[in-house]
Amino acid sequence: MKLEIMPRQRALEAGQREEAMEMSGLELWKHEKPPKIFPMPPPLPPLLAAPGAGGYDEATLVPPLNFAMVDDGIYRSGFPAAANFRFLKSLNLRSIVYLCPEPYPETNTEFLEKNGIKLHQFGIEGRKEPFVEIPDEKIREALKVVLDVRNQPLLIHCKRGKHRTGCVVGCMRKLQKWCLSSVFDEYQRFAAAKVRSTDLRFMELFDVSSLKHLTNSHC
Repeated sequence: MKLEIMPRQRALEAGQREEAMEMSGLELWKHEKPPKIFPMPPPLPPLLAAPGAGGYDEATLVPPLNFAMVDDGIYRSGFPAAANFRFLKSLNLRSIVYLCPEPYPETNTEFLEKNGIKLHQFGIEGRKEPFVEIPDEKIREALKVVLDVRNQPLLIHCKRGKHRTGCVVGCMRKLQKWCLSSVFDEYQRFAAAKVRSTDLRFMELFDVSSLKHLTNSHC
């Protein structure tokens, strides 16, 4: 004779089975190994700082602002900082043509003395328009030094390597028989948005006839 299980009893048994399964799952979770936590990777080293900020490695060669080669043995730039000394040393310079009236900094002077580099200073005031006055005679004297092969390799520089340096290089280009538009284009590449009409007019009117006697492979 079969015993019939009442619906109420069936529901009670089902509830007991579910409760047993929940307790079994809880016990199983307690015995599981906790997940591994991996540490964050160390931060990447910071990027090198800008020139003059002490962020460059000692072996890095850093050219000065607006540095460029003008011709064989002749270079141009803005004012060199201590971060540029290793680069300048690699050029094996004999001379520096400095176009500012201010005294040369002691740190730069020590670098020149240590490396046997001669300083030629032609103090040209760096005034803004309309008070710009470019001394013709100083430009000529500077060009005589630049074109003398005994002074090369050499670097021509002012403060930013734009206006005063641009005028010296522009007048040298006239000696090299560059057309005026090419002279102006080169000047504008370095002066960028700060082109001075007085500089362009000076280069246009500059008379190179008194310098043609200079014997140099660049001219």
